[in-house]
Amino acid sequence: MKNTWLGSIYLALAASIWGGMYVVVKIVVAVIPPLELVWMRYLVAIVALLAIGLITRQQWRIHKRDFLLIIAIGIIGNVISIVTQETGTMLSSAQMGAIITSSTPAFMVIFARLLLKERLTVKKGLSVCLATIGVLLIVGADHVDVSSKLGGIALLIAALTWALMSVLVKRVPGDYSQIVVTAYSILVALIVLTPFVLGRLHAINIAQLTHPAIWGGVLYLGIVSTAGGFLLWNRGLQMLNASSGGLFFFFQPVVGTLLGWLILGENIGVTFWIGSVLILSGVLFVIYEKK
Repeated sequence: MKNTWLGSIYLALAASIWGGMYVVVKIVVAVIPPLELVWMRYLVAIVALLAIGLITRQQWRIHKRDFLLIIAIGIIGNVISIVTQETGTMLSSAQMGAIITSSTPAFMVIFARLLLKERLTVKKGLSVCLATIGVLLIVGADHVDVSSKLGGIALLIAALTWALMSVLVKRVPGDYSQIVVTAYSILVALIVLTPFVLGRLHAINIAQLTHPAIWGGVLYLGIVSTAGGFLLWNRGLQMLNASSGGLFFFFQPVVGTLLGWLILGENIGVTFWIGSVLILSGVLFVIYEKK
């Protein structure tokens, strides 16, 4: 019971941090393009994680049999998911980013069944359908322009790949520290992204990087959102099953929508809320399912 409560707190904190992340990304991505921003936040995150690992004297050795799994986590979750997430947020809005990627718990139900053999019930299946309809409703709304629709598609890819990564994390042996697993997966992403980013860094306006909102945003994304958020999420998933753990992802759109309205002045339309209600309904079906 203690692990369940502690895991729930970890997951809720991680999702809440990421809800605020969308607002920060929306501000910073106006100066730093998505790919370069992902690279910068990982550079900051890896320094933070290495410092934490050295202070806490972590054991960094990884068995050869687990290399491919950690590489897959790094590429699927830390490269594909995060790049499409930030691209989608740039093309749409902080609210749409938070809401569409909140369909992740429903997709985790499918991947948990396929990869972990967790039981797929009627309610879980219905949750997937409701969440998918909610996502398509938001992406395909008539009042949303082409840029936002493309952003919605990118965010949907982000949700799918993050769900797959979250389930893969459950397959990592429990004897590894989450600091070590998170650090290695981020290092993989950093290595993969570096060749694509180095030739593009010169295009960034250095003068704009000195603005407190920009460098502060990069530090927040690297230390709090990436190092802290990933650690909390991965640790929480180790304490709960994948289907249940993913449900805490819904804290993200609540925080993201609220901050997008308060800080960025983003409007909240009727279609947006209908899609949100459908996604929430899908999540609630799983939450109240009897064991």
